[in-house]
Amino acid sequence: MDTIQKRILAEVADLHAVPEGAYNIRANGVSAGRRSTANIEITSKPEGAGIDIRIRPGTKKQSVHIPVVLSESGLKETVYNDFFIGADSDVVIVAGCGIHNCGNQDSEHDGIHRFYVGENAKVKYVEKHYGEGDGTGKRILNPGTEVYMEKGSSMEMEMVQIRGVDSTERVTTAQLAEDCRLVVKERLMTHGSQSAVSVYKVELNGAGSSADVVSRSVARDDSFQKFDATIAGNAPCHGHTECDSIIMDHGRILAVPSLEANDTDAELIHEAAIGKIAGEQLVKLMTLGLTEAEAEEQIINGFLK
Repeated sequence: MDTIQKRILAEVADLHAVPEGAYNIRANGVSAGRRSTANIEITSKPEGAGIDIRIRPGTKKQSVHIPVVLSESGLKETVYNDFFIGADSDVVIVAGCGIHNCGNQDSEHDGIHRFYVGENAKVKYVEKHYGEGDGTGKRILNPGTEVYMEKGSSMEMEMVQIRGVDSTERVTTAQLAEDCRLVVKERLMTHGSQSAVSVYKVELNGAGSSADVVSRSVARDDSFQKFDATIAGNAPCHGHTECDSIIMDHGRILAVPSLEANDTDAELIHEAAIGKIAGEQLVKLMTLGLTEAEAEEQIINGFLK
């Protein structure tokens, strides 16, 4: 990998060297490195359009890194990655994609991830998107995530996109069985004329299942964001969705929280708040010696943590 690709890899996966454990690194449409372990096997799909990750039952405190970097202008690809997570596992999966585009053609990566989470398994999934480059070509990311959770399993998903991506449409669906727990934490900032659409559709099918889908975002300049979250309670369950956003300059934000109760014991809650930075917050920080721009950055950084 060249210097640019290594820098992007550090941005999206916090990798500065070869990671411990299993990994698959993809650069400009081809494999740039792969390692399986005794408990985690990574294999290419026969058609060459992605990988399968198989985690043995009972695997504890192990990780998988599967980042993607693009530094070639005009490159467009779609990959399908399937995760088979064995019962009673406890693992961390780190994904993410970074695009460096200094050309005049659009670069695009569409990654479709499917998770099959076994009984009583525990998964933390981290996905970060990042873009850079001074070319006129766009940096486009359209991730799709499907989650199928068996009895007693839990999954925490961290979705982060802070800067540099011109257009993204994220679609995440999840089906939860009995006593499953899903937590989604989205952090998003758009600027310039960027557009970001986040769609979440969660079905709580088993008794005792729960979902907490929370998005925090900042829309700056002329950017646009849409947060569209639906939670369907099909059994005695608990669901919560929340959108908390800061709007600046000429930004636009559309929040569409939706609840569907199909059981009398389904407890579902949604919250949405959109507003500008409070003037008193700026004044307080400016009295400590910060400029208005510095005060805004401090507030935004704290908000998106």
